[in-house]
Order: sequence, then structure tokens, then C-alpha cells
Amino acid sequence: MSKPKTKSKKQSVADGKNSKKPDKPSDTNHTLSNDFPTAEQLSKKVYKKELARLQIELVKLQEWAKYKGLKIVVVFEGRDAAGKGGVIKRITDCLNPRICRIAALGKPTEKERTQWYFQRYVAQLPAAGEIVLFDRSWYNRAGVERVMEFCTYNEYVEFLRSCPEFEHMLQRSGIVLIKYWFSVSDEVQEQRFQDRLADPIKRWKLSEMDLEARARWVEYSKAKDEMFAATDTTRSPWYVVEADEKNKHGSTASVTC
Repeated sequence: MSKPKTKSKKQSVADGKNSKKPDKPSDTNHTLSNDFPTAEQLSKKVYKKELARLQIELVKLQEWAKYKGLKIVVVFEGRDAAGKGGVIKRITDCLNPRICRIAALGKPTEKERTQWYFQRYVAQLPAAGEIVLFDRSWYNRAGVERVMEFCTYNEYVEFLRSCPEFEHMLQRSGIVLIKYWFSVSDEVQEQRFQDRLADPIKRWKLSEMDLEARARWVEYSKAKDEMFAATDTTRSPWYVVEADEKNKHGSTASVTC
């Protein structure tokens, strides 16, 4: 796989009380539809209408999770600037933060580095009637840690071997696990990084790690393929969101829990 060249003239960045039974959320197929409208087909008016409909379904899901005592985990992974944060924001906008919360962990502390790798993520798992959205997750080991050599090769191999077992253990304990991967093209990621550089309000989103990742596009692609080969299982599959068109109302409305 060769890295496509960016044709932009800009310098590359790489350089409670109601006891009434709640409505059950509509049955949905968790696979993403191949015929979902493109950004050009989805007008702002249609987007807002569809988003409102889906957010109503999310409120139903929230009440159903509370009523049935469900434990739901949604993992959001993918390329930098692929729109994970925006989708998470749209999901949580209409939900009760006491029921639906975001887990976005920073780099591990010295103490956490000595613990079982999955330990700090286990502490974030939901109790009955809760939904947890992981903005990045234990898959850091298969992505940034692997590419940037923050872990040893043996630690990486052990993760690929242990991860499916860990996730199946969660599912056997009663946790509903959903995993999304947000995909974005090289050219679109470059443009979004340039936009962040130019916008003082968004500049904080661009880190030195992001800049280094731009220079290692091929390595990240290889790491993603290896991760999918090991962790895209029948019981715990990945659902891929094509996110090139997020700024034109495309990707947010295509993701439902």
C-alpha cells in the first residue's frame, strides 16, 4: 500500500419517578447501510430531521437500558480527525449524563503502566442501566502504541491474543459491546489538520502525536489491518464508518447504537 500524495499548495502537516414501562427502541441492523445517502444527497434540512429522529431512538434506548438494567459499551476508534468526537457529542446531546457517560482516558500513569493492561479500562465499565462511550479505548495498544513503539513487540502480540478473549468475557458477563471504526482518506485528513491549524478555536485538537501520525500513514494502515484480522470476530465485529464527508452532515447521522 503506497501513501497517496496530497496535491494541496499548502505545506503538508506531516511535515425517574414514572413507573411506566419505556418504549423499546426500534430494532435496527447494527451494520451500516451501503446505500446511506452521500453528503451531496443529504441536505442540511434532511440531516437535521434524520438526526432528530435518531436522537429520539437514543432516548428510547437510554430509557430501555435503565428499565432492563442493560450494560452497554460503545467503542469509538479510527483515524485522527475522522469525526469520532463530533459523533459522540451528537449522541450525548440528548441523553442523561447520569446514564450515558464518556470515557476518554489520557496516557497511563506510572502506576497504571505496572498494572494488567486492561485494568484501567475495566474501572470505566458500566453498571446495570448505564451506557459508556469510549472515546479511544484499549485498542490504543494495537494502534498508537504499536506504531510509535510505546509498547514492546511481545506486549503487542499478547494484546492481539488476549483482546478477543477479554471482549468475549465482557459479553458473557452481560455487557453489550459495539465497536465502530471511523475511516478517513489521507487527503481529507490532511485538509482537516490544515483547518485546525488555521482555526484558533480548534488548534488545541492538533497535537505533536497527530503530526507524527501524518508521517506514518502507511504504518497506521498496516496496524489497523492487523488489528482487524485479530479482533474482528463473529461475536464482537467492527462496524466501519466512512467519514470523509462528516463536515457536510454525512457521518453523524449514519451511526446509531
